[in-house]
Amino acid sequence: MQRSLPPAFPRRLGRRALVAVASCSLLLGAAACGSDSGSGAGSSGGSTGGSGEKIGVALITKDSTNPFFVAMQKGAKADADKNNVNLTVASGKAEGDDAGQITAIEDAVARGDKGILITPMSTGVNAAMKKARDAGLYVIALDTPPDPADTVDITFATNNREAGKLDGQWAAAQLAGKPATIALLDLFNDKIVSVDYNRDQGFLEGMGIDVKDPKKNGDEDATGKYTGGKGGDYTIVCNEAGQGAEDGGRTAMEKCLSKNPDINLVYTINEPTAVGANGALQAQGKTALIVSVDGGCAGVKSVKDGVIGATAQQYPLKMATLGMEAIAKIATGGAKPSVSPGLDFYNTGVALVTDKPVDGVTSITSDQGSKICWGN
Repeated sequence: MQRSLPPAFPRRLGRRALVAVASCSLLLGAAACGSDSGSGAGSSGGSTGGSGEKIGVALITKDSTNPFFVAMQKGAKADADKNNVNLTVASGKAEGDDAGQITAIEDAVARGDKGILITPMSTGVNAAMKKARDAGLYVIALDTPPDPADTVDITFATNNREAGKLDGQWAAAQLAGKPATIALLDLFNDKIVSVDYNRDQGFLEGMGIDVKDPKKNGDEDATGKYTGGKGGDYTIVCNEAGQGAEDGGRTAMEKCLSKNPDINLVYTINEPTAVGANGALQAQGKTALIVSVDGGCAGVKSVKDGVIGATAQQYPLKMATLGMEAIAKIATGGAKPSVSPGLDFYNTGVALVTDKPVDGVTSITSDQGSKICWGN
């Protein structure tokens, strides 16, 4: 079903203001929301110690080029002053650069930072995060829950399993009982990352396909019946790694099409991968239903333009803002944040964006999604 924005939703409220409102209401409570909510240098409010000394926080993303991480970095920089935070931004060189993130973690410890916000690359950075916690830093994962979850103090993230399920439920309903010939374009094929298997496996669960091991991509039966929507036959052609990038998505889709040119449904780990996959399909004169996860402004436009059928929108600015506020609060004697009920992380929300709604799957339109998207 199509979901309208709440009646009180301010249609012209800026995206940054929306994040500030959500941050106050969800984490700090009304008392902390009474201060100036303006952003940028010179903003007042936030947590301050008795001495007024800045609180050192490191934000470490997977890379500094993906629009998701760029938005996260910009949002954190804009909010740093009002939280009395001295923010250091670092990242890996690209998806898969564990060493780059490990160096940034070690640098944060050496600087004497109070906390780290990190989108962990893989289990390869677990030991470094543990060392940081042992050194007294409060470590918060953003976007990508580590495996195991207690590797960090808490995670602020999208429910990636739910994001994938929304995509799968929508896709099954769109097929209306037709056979599904599926390409799965994942993040990695040489690393295990929770965001990777949760989105992939969630999509299959939404389709009504048995996923076998819920923490492993590619072990499901290659053929069988899907039970979502009206149900039907399915064939999984491929699990290919696109590295979360447009060129990787194109290459991965080309590999899949070489195995079976009749693919009619494509799951992608994120929207840059989806755009690359669409390019490969167009180059061969083909079309397919494409579903994805992210909800950036470019991705929402791709939904409006018909490139992506549906995308699960997540909120990186909210993750970064809530995480930074939590560390600032803890550093000045405040309470530690708690996980969401029934989960081992704090759920920052997800909404399916599509202009082709289906019964039984709550969604918002691309026009609604554009009002709360992030990036350019």
